[in-house]
Amino acid sequence: MLEKTGTAPDCRRKIRQDRLVSTSDNGQRGESRAATMHAMSLDPAVCYRALRTRDARFDGRFFTAVKTTGIYCRPICPARCPKLENLEFHPSAASAQAAGFRPCLRCRPECSPEIGAWRGTARTVSRGLALIAEGALDGAGASIESLASRLGIGERQLRRLFEQHLGASPISVAQTRRVLLAKQLIHETPMRMVDVAFAAGFGSLRRFNDTFRKLYGRAPSSLRRGGAAAAARGITLTLGFAPPYDWHALVESLGAEAIPGVESVSGGAYRRTIAVDGSHGTLEVAPLAGKNALRARIELAEVRALPAIIRRVRGLFDLGCDTAAIESQLAEDPSLAPLVARRPGLRVPGAWDPFELAVRRLAGPAVVRLVAAGGESLAGAGELRLVFPGPERLASAELSRVGLSKERAGTLRALARAVVEHPESLSADGDLDAKLARLRQLPGIDELGAHALAMRAFGEPDAFPCADPVLRARGERWRPWRAYALQHLGEAPAREAVA
Repeated sequence: MLEKTGTAPDCRRKIRQDRLVSTSDNGQRGESRAATMHAMSLDPAVCYRALRTRDARFDGRFFTAVKTTGIYCRPICPARCPKLENLEFHPSAASAQAAGFRPCLRCRPECSPEIGAWRGTARTVSRGLALIAEGALDGAGASIESLASRLGIGERQLRRLFEQHLGASPISVAQTRRVLLAKQLIHETPMRMVDVAFAAGFGSLRRFNDTFRKLYGRAPSSLRRGGAAAAARGITLTLGFAPPYDWHALVESLGAEAIPGVESVSGGAYRRTIAVDGSHGTLEVAPLAGKNALRARIELAEVRALPAIIRRVRGLFDLGCDTAAIESQLAEDPSLAPLVARRPGLRVPGAWDPFELAVRRLAGPAVVRLVAAGGESLAGAGELRLVFPGPERLASAELSRVGLSKERAGTLRALARAVVEHPESLSADGDLDAKLARLRQLPGIDELGAHALAMRAFGEPDAFPCADPVLRARGERWRPWRAYALQHLGEAPAREAVA
Protein backbone atom coordinates (compact mmCIF):
# COMPACT_ATOMS: atom_id res chain seq x y z
CA MET A 1 0.00 0.00 0.00
CA LEU A 2 1.33 3.40 -0.91
CA GLU A 3 1.92 5.63 2.08
CA LYS A 4 -0.21 8.77 2.29
CA THR A 5 1.74 11.91 3.09
CA GLY A 6 -0.28 14.73 1.56
CA THR A 7 -0.93 16.14 -1.89
CA ALA A 8 1.86 16.89 -4.34
CA PRO A 9 1.70 19.97 -6.59
CA ASP A 10 -0.79 19.51 -9.40
CA CYS A 11 1.46 20.12 -12.40
CA ARG A 12 -0.64 19.33 -15.45
CA ARG A 13 1.94 20.23 -18.04
CA LYS A 14 1.50 19.32 -21.69
CA ILE A 15 4.71 17.38 -22.17
CA ARG A 16 5.64 16.72 -25.74
CA GLN A 17 6.89 13.16 -25.86
CA ASP A 18 6.53 10.02 -27.84
CA ARG A 19 2.95 8.75 -28.14
CA LEU A 20 1.99 5.51 -26.39
CA VAL A 21 -0.15 3.36 -28.65
CA SER A 22 -1.49 -0.15 -28.57
CA THR A 23 0.45 -2.86 -30.38
CA SER A 24 -2.81 -3.82 -32.11
CA ASP A 25 -2.80 -0.64 -34.21
CA ASN A 26 -1.66 -2.48 -37.33
CA GLY A 27 -2.79 0.31 -39.64
CA GLN A 28 -0.05 2.66 -38.47
CA ARG A 29 3.40 2.72 -40.02
CA GLY A 30 6.87 2.48 -38.53
CA GLU A 31 7.38 3.07 -34.85
CA SER A 32 3.75 4.09 -34.33
CA ARG A 33 2.77 0.41 -34.61
CA ALA A 34 4.72 -0.49 -31.47
CA ALA A 35 4.05 0.47 -27.90
CA THR A 36 6.39 3.42 -28.22
CA MET A 37 6.40 7.21 -27.98
CA HIS A 38 6.53 9.74 -30.77
CA ALA A 39 6.79 13.43 -30.02
CA MET A 40 3.21 13.77 -28.82
CA SER A 41 1.57 14.21 -25.41
CA LEU A 42 1.42 11.07 -23.29
CA ASP A 43 -2.02 9.52 -23.83
CA PRO A 44 -3.56 9.11 -20.33
CA ALA A 45 -5.99 6.43 -21.51
CA VAL A 46 -3.24 4.28 -22.98
CA CYS A 47 -0.95 4.87 -20.00
CA TYR A 48 -3.75 3.88 -17.64
CA ARG A 49 -4.45 0.65 -19.55
CA ALA A 50 -0.76 -0.23 -19.33
CA LEU A 51 -0.75 0.59 -15.62
CA ARG A 52 -3.84 -1.52 -14.86
CA THR A 53 -2.35 -4.55 -16.61
CA ARG A 54 1.19 -3.87 -15.28
CA ASP A 55 2.45 -4.28 -18.85
CA ALA A 56 6.24 -4.75 -18.67
CA ARG A 57 6.62 -3.45 -22.23
CA PHE A 58 5.90 0.06 -20.94
CA ASP A 59 8.39 -0.05 -18.09
CA GLY A 60 10.72 2.92 -18.56
CA ARG A 61 8.48 4.58 -21.16
CA PHE A 62 6.55 6.61 -18.59
CA PHE A 63 6.18 7.05 -14.84
CA THR A 64 2.93 7.34 -12.89
CA ALA A 65 2.66 10.05 -10.23
CA VAL A 66 -0.06 9.63 -7.58
CA LYS A 67 -1.34 13.04 -6.46
CA THR A 68 -2.93 11.71 -3.25
CA THR A 69 0.32 10.20 -1.96
CA GLY A 70 3.05 12.33 -3.55
CA ILE A 71 4.76 9.20 -4.92
CA TYR A 72 5.73 8.25 -8.47
CA CYS A 73 5.91 4.65 -9.68
CA ARG A 74 6.79 2.43 -12.59
CA PRO A 75 3.91 1.03 -14.71
CA ILE A 76 4.63 -2.40 -13.21
CA CYS A 77 4.23 -1.30 -9.59
CA PRO A 78 2.49 -4.07 -7.56
CA ALA A 79 0.50 -1.53 -5.50
CA ARG A 80 -3.25 -1.23 -6.02
CA CYS A 81 -4.01 0.83 -9.12
CA PRO A 82 -5.31 4.32 -8.15
CA LYS A 83 -8.17 6.07 -9.92
CA LEU A 84 -7.27 7.85 -13.15
CA GLU A 85 -8.27 11.26 -11.80
CA ASN A 86 -5.63 10.92 -9.09
CA LEU A 87 -2.79 10.30 -11.53
CA GLU A 88 -0.30 12.22 -13.62
CA PHE A 89 1.85 10.57 -16.29
CA HIS A 90 5.42 11.74 -16.78
CA PRO A 91 7.90 10.85 -19.55
CA SER A 92 10.83 10.51 -17.13
CA ALA A 93 11.63 10.05 -13.47
CA ALA A 94 13.21 13.50 -13.48
CA SER A 95 9.93 15.03 -14.68
CA ALA A 96 7.98 13.38 -11.86
CA GLN A 97 10.55 14.33 -9.27
CA ALA A 98 10.73 17.93 -10.51
CA ALA A 99 6.93 18.10 -10.12
CA GLY A 100 7.28 17.32 -6.41
CA PHE A 101 6.87 13.54 -6.29
CA ARG A 102 9.24 11.08 -4.63
CA PRO A 103 10.22 7.57 -5.82
CA CYS A 104 8.17 4.56 -4.73
CA LEU A 105 9.85 2.22 -2.26
CA ARG A 106 8.04 -0.82 -3.66
CA CYS A 107 8.57 -0.73 -7.43
CA ARG A 108 11.87 1.20 -7.12
CA PRO A 109 12.07 3.52 -10.16
CA GLU A 110 15.87 3.40 -9.92
CA CYS A 111 15.69 -0.13 -11.39
CA SER A 112 13.58 0.92 -14.37
CA PRO A 113 15.14 0.41 -17.82
CA GLU A 114 16.62 3.57 -19.31
CA ILE A 115 14.99 3.39 -22.71
CA GLY A 116 16.39 5.87 -25.22
CA ALA A 117 13.04 6.12 -27.03
CA TRP A 118 13.78 9.69 -28.14
CA ARG A 119 16.97 8.72 -29.99
CA GLY A 120 15.34 8.64 -33.37
CA THR A 121 13.95 12.17 -33.14
CA ALA A 122 16.09 14.03 -30.58
CA ARG A 123 19.58 12.59 -30.70
CA THR A 124 20.94 15.65 -28.88
CA VAL A 125 18.93 14.61 -25.81
CA SER A 126 20.38 11.11 -25.96
CA ARG A 127 23.93 12.45 -26.22
CA GLY A 128 23.22 14.88 -23.41
CA LEU A 129 22.01 12.06 -21.18
CA ALA A 130 25.16 10.08 -21.93
CA LEU A 131 27.32 13.03 -20.89
CA ILE A 132 25.24 13.57 -17.74
CA ALA A 133 25.72 9.89 -16.90
CA GLU A 134 29.47 10.48 -17.24
CA GLY A 135 29.22 13.27 -14.65
CA ALA A 136 29.05 16.31 -16.94
CA LEU A 137 26.85 18.14 -14.41
CA ASP A 138 28.58 16.85 -11.26
CA GLY A 139 31.29 18.76 -9.46
CA ALA A 140 32.01 22.42 -8.78
CA GLY A 141 32.95 23.43 -12.33
CA ALA A 142 30.01 21.73 -14.07
CA SER A 143 27.33 23.84 -15.74
CA ILE A 144 24.58 23.66 -18.33
CA GLU A 145 26.61 26.09 -20.45
CA SER A 146 29.55 23.69 -20.63
CA LEU A 147 27.24 20.75 -21.37
CA ALA A 148 25.53 22.67 -24.18
CA SER A 149 28.92 23.61 -25.60
CA ARG A 150 30.00 19.97 -25.68
CA LEU A 151 26.81 19.15 -27.56
CA GLY A 152 27.36 21.97 -30.03
CA ILE A 153 24.15 23.87 -29.24
CA GLY A 154 23.08 26.85 -27.13
CA GLU A 155 22.04 26.63 -23.49
CA ARG A 156 18.47 27.76 -24.26
CA GLN A 157 18.05 25.13 -26.96
CA LEU A 158 19.38 22.43 -24.64
CA ARG A 159 16.87 23.36 -21.94
CA ARG A 160 14.05 23.40 -24.49
CA LEU A 161 14.93 19.94 -25.85
CA PHE A 162 15.13 18.42 -22.38
CA GLU A 163 11.79 19.94 -21.36
CA GLN A 164 10.22 18.78 -24.62
CA HIS A 165 11.41 15.19 -24.51
CA LEU A 166 11.95 14.50 -20.81
CA GLY A 167 9.74 17.05 -19.09
CA ALA A 168 12.63 18.26 -16.94
CA SER A 169 15.70 20.46 -17.13
CA PRO A 170 19.22 19.01 -17.47
CA ILE A 171 19.93 19.96 -13.84
CA SER A 172 16.81 18.12 -12.68
CA VAL A 173 17.82 15.06 -14.70
CA ALA A 174 21.29 15.05 -13.12
CA GLN A 175 19.88 15.49 -9.62
CA THR A 176 17.36 12.68 -10.13
CA ARG A 177 20.09 10.36 -11.41
CA ARG A 178 22.13 11.01 -8.27
CA VAL A 179 19.17 10.35 -5.98
CA LEU A 180 18.09 7.17 -7.76
CA LEU A 181 21.62 5.76 -7.91
CA ALA A 182 22.09 6.48 -4.21
CA LYS A 183 18.74 4.84 -3.43
CA GLN A 184 19.75 1.76 -5.41
CA LEU A 185 23.08 1.52 -3.60
CA ILE A 186 21.31 1.82 -0.25
CA HIS A 187 18.85 -0.94 -1.17
CA GLU A 188 21.22 -3.36 -2.89
CA THR A 189 24.63 -2.96 -1.27
CA PRO A 190 26.15 -2.87 2.22
CA MET A 191 28.13 0.28 1.40
CA ARG A 192 28.61 2.90 4.09
CA MET A 193 26.46 5.99 3.65
CA VAL A 194 29.49 8.20 3.05
CA ASP A 195 30.60 5.87 0.25
CA VAL A 196 27.08 5.85 -1.20
CA ALA A 197 27.05 9.64 -1.22
CA PHE A 198 30.29 10.03 -3.14
CA ALA A 199 29.64 7.06 -5.44
CA ALA A 200 26.32 8.61 -6.49
CA GLY A 201 27.95 11.95 -7.30
CA PHE A 202 27.04 14.04 -4.26
CA GLY A 203 29.68 16.60 -3.42
CA SER A 204 29.41 16.06 0.33
CA LEU A 205 27.77 13.82 2.91
CA ARG A 206 25.81 16.79 4.23
CA ARG A 207 24.31 17.53 0.82
CA PHE A 208 23.43 13.84 0.44
CA ASN A 209 21.66 13.75 3.82
CA ASP A 210 19.82 17.04 3.19
CA THR A 211 18.57 15.86 -0.21
CA PHE A 212 17.14 12.63 1.20
CA ARG A 213 15.56 14.37 4.18
CA LYS A 214 13.81 16.85 1.88
CA LEU A 215 12.66 14.13 -0.50
CA TYR A 216 11.69 11.36 1.93
CA GLY A 217 11.40 13.20 5.24
CA ARG A 218 13.95 10.88 6.83
CA ALA A 219 17.64 10.01 6.89
CA PRO A 220 18.92 7.92 3.97
CA SER A 221 20.09 5.16 6.33
CA SER A 222 16.44 4.51 7.31
CA LEU A 223 15.72 3.34 3.74
CA ARG A 224 17.97 0.33 4.30
CA ARG A 225 15.33 -2.01 5.63
CA GLY A 226 16.99 -4.37 8.06
CA GLY A 227 20.36 -3.68 6.45
CA ALA A 228 21.52 -4.81 3.03
CA ALA A 229 23.04 -8.26 2.88
CA ALA A 230 26.71 -8.21 1.99
CA ALA A 231 27.59 -9.88 -1.28
CA ALA A 232 30.12 -12.68 -1.29
CA ARG A 233 32.50 -10.40 -3.14
CA GLY A 234 32.21 -6.82 -4.30
CA ILE A 235 29.01 -4.91 -5.05
CA THR A 236 26.04 -6.39 -6.90
CA LEU A 237 23.58 -4.15 -8.77
CA THR A 238 20.43 -4.70 -10.81
CA LEU A 239 20.29 -3.05 -14.26
CA GLY A 240 16.93 -3.16 -16.02
CA PHE A 241 16.13 -3.44 -19.72
CA ALA A 242 13.00 -3.34 -21.86
CA PRO A 243 12.09 -6.78 -23.26
CA PRO A 244 12.63 -8.61 -25.50
CA TYR A 245 16.36 -9.16 -25.04
CA ASP A 246 18.35 -11.76 -26.97
CA TRP A 247 20.99 -12.35 -24.29
CA HIS A 248 22.34 -15.47 -25.97
CA ALA A 249 23.18 -13.68 -29.22
CA LEU A 250 24.88 -10.76 -27.47
CA VAL A 251 26.96 -12.79 -25.04
CA GLU A 252 27.89 -15.18 -27.86
CA SER A 253 29.27 -12.23 -29.86
CA LEU A 254 31.29 -11.01 -26.87
CA GLY A 255 32.56 -14.52 -26.20
CA ALA A 256 33.72 -14.99 -29.80
CA GLU A 257 36.12 -12.04 -29.46
CA ALA A 258 37.07 -12.51 -25.80
CA ILE A 259 40.78 -12.03 -24.99
CA PRO A 260 42.12 -14.79 -22.71
CA GLY A 261 43.13 -13.40 -19.35
CA VAL A 262 40.99 -10.28 -19.84
CA GLU A 263 37.55 -11.73 -20.61
CA SER A 264 35.64 -14.98 -20.38
CA VAL A 265 32.15 -16.24 -21.13
CA SER A 266 30.90 -19.35 -19.36
CA GLY A 267 27.73 -20.55 -17.70
CA GLY A 268 25.78 -17.81 -19.46
CA ALA A 269 27.78 -15.05 -17.73
CA TYR A 270 30.27 -12.52 -19.05
CA ARG A 271 33.35 -11.67 -16.96
CA ARG A 272 36.27 -9.31 -17.49
CA THR A 273 38.93 -7.23 -15.81
CA ILE A 274 38.30 -3.50 -15.67
CA ALA A 275 40.36 -0.34 -15.21
CA VAL A 276 38.66 2.95 -14.30
CA ASP A 277 40.51 6.08 -13.20
CA GLY A 278 43.64 4.10 -12.35
CA SER A 279 41.77 1.56 -10.22
CA HIS A 280 41.70 -2.11 -11.31
CA GLY A 281 39.07 -4.76 -10.60
CA THR A 282 36.68 -7.27 -12.15
CA LEU A 283 33.16 -7.34 -13.52
CA GLU A 284 30.64 -10.17 -13.92
CA VAL A 285 27.31 -9.75 -15.73
CA ALA A 286 24.52 -12.30 -16.12
CA PRO A 287 20.73 -12.31 -16.58
CA LEU A 288 18.66 -12.02 -13.41
CA ALA A 289 16.26 -14.97 -13.32
CA GLY A 290 12.61 -14.01 -13.60
CA LYS A 291 13.37 -10.31 -14.15
CA ASN A 292 13.86 -8.03 -17.15
CA ALA A 293 17.26 -7.13 -15.77
CA LEU A 294 20.90 -8.07 -15.61
CA ARG A 295 22.90 -8.65 -12.44
CA ALA A 296 26.25 -6.86 -12.42
CA ARG A 297 28.80 -7.79 -9.76
CA ILE A 298 31.60 -5.24 -9.50
CA GLU A 299 34.83 -5.59 -7.59
CA LEU A 300 36.67 -2.28 -7.45
CA ALA A 301 38.26 -0.39 -4.58
CA GLU A 302 37.34 3.10 -5.86
CA VAL A 303 33.61 3.59 -5.18
CA ARG A 304 33.50 6.95 -6.95
CA ALA A 305 34.02 5.07 -10.22
CA LEU A 306 30.65 3.30 -9.90
CA PRO A 307 28.66 5.72 -12.12
CA ALA A 308 31.25 5.34 -14.88
CA ILE A 309 31.17 1.55 -14.53
CA ILE A 310 27.37 1.43 -14.65
CA ARG A 311 27.38 3.64 -17.75
CA ARG A 312 29.92 1.36 -19.43
CA VAL A 313 27.95 -1.78 -18.55
CA ARG A 314 24.76 -0.27 -19.96
CA GLY A 315 26.61 0.55 -23.16
CA LEU A 316 28.37 -2.80 -23.42
CA PHE A 317 25.07 -4.68 -23.18
CA ASP A 318 22.95 -2.07 -25.02
CA LEU A 319 20.49 -1.79 -22.14
CA GLY A 320 18.99 1.48 -23.41
CA CYS A 321 17.81 -0.05 -26.67
CA ASP A 322 14.10 0.32 -27.50
CA THR A 323 13.72 -2.85 -29.56
CA ALA A 324 9.99 -2.30 -30.09
CA ALA A 325 10.53 0.97 -31.95
CA ILE A 326 13.60 -0.21 -33.86
CA GLU A 327 12.23 -3.56 -35.01
CA SER A 328 8.89 -2.05 -36.01
CA GLN A 329 10.62 0.30 -38.44
CA LEU A 330 13.10 -2.28 -39.75
CA ALA A 331 10.27 -4.75 -40.38
CA GLU A 332 8.86 -2.36 -42.99
CA ASP A 333 11.65 -3.59 -45.28
CA PRO A 334 10.33 -6.91 -46.71
CA SER A 335 13.83 -8.38 -46.83
CA LEU A 336 14.49 -7.55 -43.17
CA ALA A 337 11.05 -8.44 -41.78
CA PRO A 338 11.62 -12.23 -41.53
CA LEU A 339 15.05 -11.69 -39.95
CA VAL A 340 13.61 -9.34 -37.35
CA ALA A 341 10.78 -11.78 -36.60
CA ARG A 342 13.26 -14.61 -36.20
CA ARG A 343 15.49 -12.80 -33.67
CA PRO A 344 13.42 -10.35 -31.60
CA GLY A 345 15.38 -8.36 -29.06
CA LEU A 346 18.66 -8.46 -30.97
CA ARG A 347 21.06 -5.82 -29.62
CA VAL A 348 24.30 -4.29 -30.85
CA PRO A 349 27.20 -5.40 -28.61
CA GLY A 350 29.02 -2.40 -27.21
CA ALA A 351 32.60 -2.00 -26.05
CA TRP A 352 34.08 -1.53 -22.61
CA ASP A 353 36.48 1.17 -23.77
CA PRO A 354 36.89 3.04 -27.10
CA PHE A 355 40.68 2.80 -27.05
CA GLU A 356 40.57 -0.92 -26.36
CA LEU A 357 38.20 -1.45 -29.29
CA ALA A 358 40.44 0.57 -31.62
CA VAL A 359 43.48 -1.50 -30.61
CA ARG A 360 41.55 -4.74 -31.11
CA ARG A 361 40.65 -3.71 -34.65
CA LEU A 362 44.20 -2.67 -35.57
CA ALA A 363 46.01 -5.58 -33.93
CA GLY A 364 43.67 -8.34 -35.09
CA PRO A 365 44.51 -11.81 -33.72
CA ALA A 366 47.83 -10.47 -32.40
CA VAL A 367 45.91 -8.58 -29.71
CA VAL A 368 46.06 -11.71 -27.52
CA ARG A 369 49.87 -11.69 -27.53
CA LEU A 370 49.92 -7.89 -27.24
CA VAL A 371 47.88 -8.02 -24.03
CA ALA A 372 49.89 -10.93 -22.65
CA ALA A 373 53.08 -8.94 -23.20
CA GLY A 374 51.87 -5.46 -22.26
CA GLY A 375 48.91 -5.90 -19.93
CA GLU A 376 49.19 -5.31 -16.20
CA SER A 377 48.78 -8.33 -13.92
CA LEU A 378 45.77 -8.56 -11.63
CA ALA A 379 46.38 -10.74 -8.61
CA GLY A 380 43.74 -12.97 -7.09
CA ALA A 381 41.29 -12.93 -9.99
CA GLY A 382 41.80 -16.51 -11.24
CA GLU A 383 41.54 -16.79 -15.01
CA LEU A 384 41.03 -13.02 -15.21
CA ARG A 385 44.64 -12.14 -14.63
CA LEU A 386 45.38 -9.32 -17.10
CA VAL A 387 44.23 -5.72 -17.49
CA PHE A 388 44.08 -4.39 -21.05
CA PRO A 389 46.92 -1.88 -21.52
CA GLY A 390 45.83 1.76 -21.66
CA PRO A 391 47.21 4.35 -24.12
CA GLU A 392 49.97 5.55 -21.76
CA ARG A 393 51.30 2.03 -21.37
CA LEU A 394 50.95 1.08 -25.03
CA ALA A 395 52.60 4.27 -26.28
CA SER A 396 55.98 3.07 -24.98
CA ALA A 397 55.46 -0.71 -25.21
CA GLU A 398 57.83 -3.00 -27.09
CA LEU A 399 55.67 -4.53 -29.84
CA SER A 400 58.26 -6.23 -32.01
CA ARG A 401 57.68 -9.71 -30.55
CA VAL A 402 53.91 -9.99 -30.56
CA GLY A 403 53.44 -10.91 -34.22
CA LEU A 404 52.82 -7.44 -35.59
CA SER A 405 54.49 -6.02 -38.64
CA LYS A 406 56.80 -3.07 -38.06
CA GLU A 407 54.30 -0.81 -39.82
CA ARG A 408 51.31 -2.03 -37.77
CA ALA A 409 53.25 -1.76 -34.51
CA GLY A 410 54.16 1.82 -35.41
CA THR A 411 50.51 2.60 -36.14
CA LEU A 412 49.44 1.25 -32.76
CA ARG A 413 52.04 3.32 -30.92
CA ALA A 414 51.04 6.39 -32.92
CA LEU A 415 47.39 5.76 -32.01
CA ALA A 416 48.28 5.45 -28.33
CA ARG A 417 50.33 8.66 -28.38
CA ALA A 418 47.55 10.53 -30.20
CA VAL A 419 45.00 9.48 -27.55
CA VAL A 420 47.36 10.45 -24.72
CA GLU A 421 47.92 13.89 -26.24
CA HIS A 422 44.29 14.39 -27.35
CA PRO A 423 41.96 12.28 -25.16
CA GLU A 424 38.98 14.18 -26.58
CA SER A 425 39.50 12.19 -29.80
CA LEU A 426 37.66 9.32 -28.11
CA SER A 427 35.03 11.39 -26.33
CA ALA A 428 31.27 11.06 -26.75
CA ASP A 429 30.88 14.75 -27.64
CA GLY A 430 29.02 15.81 -30.76
CA ASP A 431 26.76 14.04 -33.24
CA LEU A 432 27.61 11.05 -35.42
CA ASP A 433 29.32 13.13 -38.10
CA ALA A 434 31.44 14.94 -35.52
CA LYS A 435 32.50 11.65 -33.93
CA LEU A 436 33.37 10.14 -37.30
CA ALA A 437 35.44 13.20 -38.24
CA ARG A 438 37.44 13.00 -34.98
CA LEU A 439 37.96 9.26 -35.25
CA ARG A 440 39.23 9.48 -38.85
CA GLN A 441 42.01 11.79 -37.63
CA LEU A 442 43.46 9.00 -35.48
CA PRO A 443 46.30 6.86 -36.91
CA GLY A 444 45.06 3.68 -38.55
CA ILE A 445 41.34 4.55 -38.37
CA ASP A 446 39.66 4.61 -41.79
CA GLU A 447 36.01 5.29 -42.64
CA LEU A 448 34.79 1.78 -41.81
CA GLY A 449 36.85 1.72 -38.63
CA ALA A 450 35.39 5.06 -37.57
CA HIS A 451 31.84 3.75 -38.10
CA ALA A 452 32.62 0.56 -36.16
CA LEU A 453 34.00 2.56 -33.24
CA ALA A 454 31.05 4.95 -33.28
CA MET A 455 28.59 2.03 -33.37
CA ARG A 456 30.08 -0.05 -30.57
CA ALA A 457 32.05 2.35 -28.39
CA PHE A 458 29.57 5.25 -28.48
CA GLY A 459 26.29 3.42 -29.09
CA GLU A 460 25.52 5.36 -32.29
CA PRO A 461 22.46 3.54 -33.69
CA ASP A 462 22.92 4.94 -37.21
CA ALA A 463 26.61 4.09 -37.59
CA PHE A 464 27.06 1.72 -40.55
CA PRO A 465 30.45 -0.03 -40.86
CA CYS A 466 29.61 -1.67 -44.18
CA ALA A 467 31.50 -1.38 -47.48
CA ASP A 468 28.96 -3.26 -49.62
CA PRO A 469 27.52 -0.64 -52.05
CA VAL A 470 24.24 -2.55 -52.39
CA LEU A 471 23.66 -2.65 -48.64
CA ARG A 472 24.74 0.96 -48.27
CA ALA A 473 22.12 2.01 -50.82
CA ARG A 474 19.44 -0.07 -49.14
CA GLY A 475 20.54 1.24 -45.76
CA GLU A 476 18.99 4.66 -46.36
CA ARG A 477 15.56 3.21 -45.58
CA TRP A 478 16.83 1.80 -42.27
CA ARG A 479 17.91 5.14 -40.81
CA PRO A 480 18.32 6.00 -37.98
CA TRP A 481 18.72 2.34 -37.01
CA ARG A 482 21.27 1.11 -39.55
CA ALA A 483 23.48 -0.42 -36.87
CA TYR A 484 20.62 -2.68 -35.78
CA ALA A 485 19.78 -3.61 -39.36
CA LEU A 486 23.39 -4.66 -39.84
CA GLN A 487 23.17 -6.76 -36.70
CA HIS A 488 20.13 -8.61 -38.03
CA LEU A 489 21.84 -9.12 -41.39
CA GLY A 490 24.92 -10.44 -39.63
CA GLU A 491 22.81 -13.06 -37.87
CA ALA A 492 21.28 -14.20 -41.17
CA PRO A 493 22.73 -16.66 -43.67
CA ALA A 494 24.74 -14.88 -46.38
CA ARG A 495 22.25 -15.67 -49.12
CA GLU A 496 19.47 -13.98 -47.14
CA ALA A 497 21.58 -10.97 -46.22
CA VAL A 498 21.91 -9.90 -49.83
CA ALA A 499 18.48 -10.98 -51.02
